[in-house]
Amino acid sequence: MAAAAAIVAEGTLSVGDEHPERVEDYWAATLATRASGGDVLVVEQNGEVVGLCQVLVFWHFQHTGGRCAELESVYVRADRRGRGLGARLLDAAEALARERGCYRVQLMSRHVRVDAHRFYRAHGYLATSEGFKKSLVGEDLT
Repeated sequence: MAAAAAIVAEGTLSVGDEHPERVEDYWAATLATRASGGDVLVVEQNGEVVGLCQVLVFWHFQHTGGRCAELESVYVRADRRGRGLGARLLDAAEALARERGCYRVQLMSRHVRVDAHRFYRAHGYLATSEGFKKSLVGEDLT
């Protein structure tokens, strides 16, 4: 879990919001995600955690109360990108969503992550909507 927390801290655009030394908090989030039907997936290379993806599963009011999966915290360590590891994460996340009966997988990606957008499009994701966020704690979301 420490390696996964460090990867999130490395890749975040919200500098100062991640505290990888607080491993127990990241573990608690993992347990809560699992309790609600999702999971936190990791990808390893040579025995080392180099990427992760949180899969949140929730009941959607649309689709007659169908289940939906939201991908969050999709990160591959910068020095390991371009080797198919992100594709492995997406494949595993989609498989988990299907296993849990989800009719859709969705994610949001910050506007400045142009490379990530190219990656998602190359793997069949469509930019069908525009997302909106509002901080409740004064965080800069730009």
